[in-house]
Amino acid sequence: MTISTKNHQAFYVKPGSSVRLKNHNPASFGGAEYKELGAEVRKAKAEELLRENQGKLAAAQEKLWADNTRSVLVVVQAMDAAGKDGVVKHVTRGINPAGCNVVSFKQPSTEELDHNFLWRIWKNVPSRGQITIFNRSHYEDVLVTRVHPEYLNRSLLPGQIIDDDFWEQRFNDINNFERHLARNGTIILKFFLNVSRDEQKRRFLERIENPSKNWKFAASDVTERRYWKDYMQAYEQCIEHTSTKWAPWYIIPADHKFVTRAAVADILRSAIDKLKLDWPKATKEQMAGLAEAKAALKGE
Repeated sequence: MTISTKNHQAFYVKPGSSVRLKNHNPASFGGAEYKELGAEVRKAKAEELLRENQGKLAAAQEKLWADNTRSVLVVVQAMDAAGKDGVVKHVTRGINPAGCNVVSFKQPSTEELDHNFLWRIWKNVPSRGQITIFNRSHYEDVLVTRVHPEYLNRSLLPGQIIDDDFWEQRFNDINNFERHLARNGTIILKFFLNVSRDEQKRRFLERIENPSKNWKFAASDVTERRYWKDYMQAYEQCIEHTSTKWAPWYIIPADHKFVTRAAVADILRSAIDKLKLDWPKATKEQMAGLAEAKAALKGE
């Protein structure tokens, strides 16, 4: 099984295009050719692809680290139980921890609320040579706050009217922020894990019924399900306004976890490969130093 460039395009949100999540099948297997395969065969092939990409990602990350001119920012957004943690865990397996950082954004603290909404994000962008994964991100401030605008009261915005212009300005702020990062060498990939409402319900029930998964469940998860349509509309608006050439969105089917993980890993690996990085070439001075060190070691 391979997830081809053609299938990448099926997930890719073209800048300026209209986004309707009902047109994206959460239970998709990534391509029509996989529908004919049995469930176990599909899963086995997806897991094989994931392992293959884990190895390639580890090698690509080493070159990224050694090159030290570029960085990668991966944004993972989704409804609860869509598999964000699983994607992060499986995609980063094998990557050198020194060159990879995972940041999970929770409700903003009092200190964070005393600054603009991008302040806490700026502090966590990847340094050169590093891959950083945001588990939730700055997009919470055009998603959760759009469904629950009352949360904005905590930000103490001066005389701000929360209307369409307000959200348009936030989208512009995000696009400019991401463009600045891209201009300075950061590759940005954004993934919306598209889980269906029925599959979310099944996973919630599994968390309730399985004692080892009780800790994953919160009563507020059920409360937020009541706003499902509002969240879908917020995601559509968000993705539509912020999928850009320099920071594209990918809508990834999330009803089958093995498909989700394989797709994200494949797209990430492909993006780094396109950089065509190579090992840094030593300067004449460095070569002389290496020769001197080699002679000293052999002479011990």
